[in-house]
Amino acid sequence: MTMWVFGYGSLLWNPGFPVARREVATLHGYARSFCMSSIHHRGTEEKPGLVLALDQLDNTRCTGLALAVERGAEQDTLAYLRERELVSSAYLERTLEVELHSGDLVTAVTYVIDPDHVQYCGGMSLEDQARIIAHAVGGRGPNTEYLYNTASHLAEIGLNDEDLDWLAARVRQITA
Repeated sequence: MTMWVFGYGSLLWNPGFPVARREVATLHGYARSFCMSSIHHRGTEEKPGLVLALDQLDNTRCTGLALAVERGAEQDTLAYLRERELVSSAYLERTLEVELHSGDLVTAVTYVIDPDHVQYCGGMSLEDQARIIAHAVGGRGPNTEYLYNTASHLAEIGLNDEDLDWLAARVRQITA
């Protein structure tokens, strides 16, 4: 049985595990947004950045990529993802149904935000998000790089995200 992982942020451009197949997929009931403070990868405890997370909200959906893990790499992939994504326990690991662009339904390992976690910061204005992203830097580099890479990879696969596009343009203005 194929192990699927749902990518909506950095997994789009940096999965970090062997991918046998990529397919555009939609997850219903969750929205992609910069609703998680980043104190490790894209910010610090003193100056947190922001990273994308899936916020469970009624009447929403997130389109990203379903990534099929190469056969034989499932256990290593799960261990890698847990080390990467569960570094601060702000994400919750879920196995959720996603709809592939082809119409098939598959279950995928998906990382969603814990709205009760201290790093949850949903509902922040786009302008406030832009100001934070423009200046934050963490262990994996500048917060701007994370934003720009995610927005450009979404555009490459034909999945423009209006909020991310606005944020990328605004952050470029702030940092110019």
